[in-house]
Amino acid sequence: MIKSTIMKKHIIWHKGEINREHRWALNKHKSALIWITGLPASGKSSIAHALESTLIYNKIRAYVLDGDNIRHGLCKDLGFSSSDRRENIRRVGEVAKLFVDAGIVTIAAFASPYSHDRLMVREMFNKNDFIEVYLKCSLSVCESRDPKGHYRMARMGEIKNFTGISDPYEPPEDPEIILETDKLTIKESVKKIIEYLTAKQII
Repeated sequence: MIKSTIMKKHIIWHKGEINREHRWALNKHKSALIWITGLPASGKSSIAHALESTLIYNKIRAYVLDGDNIRHGLCKDLGFSSSDRRENIRRVGEVAKLFVDAGIVTIAAFASPYSHDRLMVREMFNKNDFIEVYLKCSLSVCESRDPKGHYRMARMGEIKNFTGISDPYEPPEDPEIILETDKLTIKESVKKIIEYLTAKQII
């Protein structure tokens, strides 16, 4: 521990000649993190990837950091305890910072059920660089969709620490965007996010 602390004192951030403003000029658009949160089956991945496709089609550099995909590599060593969930979100936040600095509109699709974890990521970014999108969808509707069968397995006790069933979900109190995905289509949801990005002159 002492050795690690000493080593950290000698690790200094190297500032390059190119900053994100240079990259924005090259891209002809700004960058930001769009953090999509909501219950399982509320539509996070579907909306995230549809948004990415729309942005790319319009010549805007974008990339999705998807909750399930991240756990195949970067976070494959983590489980679903509250501490593991927090570390999962922390790692994603740090990766997203690099993507945003690279000038990419970054879309993170994570249940991220705990408000303090989402706040942790928000605090990693400048005020206008973090856009929280809350997919407001009732548990009953999400459970009726259940595309992966996870709700059924959670009800049977086959999956522990499942958000919405055996683990809580804490809705955002003041997100930048609220999408009622039990009423809106994927296309309508994407349109609302695009409108927000346009109004804020990010794209």
